[in-house]
Amino acid sequence: MSNIAVVFWSGTGNTEAMANAVAEGAAAKGAEVETVQAADFTASSVASFDAIAFGCPAMGAEELEEGEFQPMWDDVKPELADKKIALFGSYDWGTGEWMDTWREDAEDAGANVVDTVIANNEPDDEALSACNELGGSLA
Repeated sequence: MSNIAVVFWSGTGNTEAMANAVAEGAAAKGAEVETVQAADFTASSVASFDAIAFGCPAMGAEELEEGEFQPMWDDVKPELADKKIALFGSYDWGTGEWMDTWREDAEDAGANVVDTVIANNEPDDEALSACNELGGSLA
């Protein structure tokens, strides 16, 4: 059985809804899942999990949330070498460029990014289904 963390930051609840769908998808495939707020996840937590899904909405000029998520991301990134991860989040403007930048950053750190999912504003049924499948791909 896989042990999976779903680590997220959500300001409006959109990314939290996506996180819940990711967790449900992983659990449906038999994984043990722990959902964690970004502020409660550290580099020392990484080794406890077989795979990790990270969720953060686009903020500002299509970038990760700076107060809690970015510091956590910078802390854990060196520990992600060869770790299977997934990335997800919502956005309200732009083209989703933050996800491409984020994926590149993760891959440059040596992480094995299995896939990404983005949703424009509140995730619709299609986005939630994609998140569910994303969680299943980590199990």
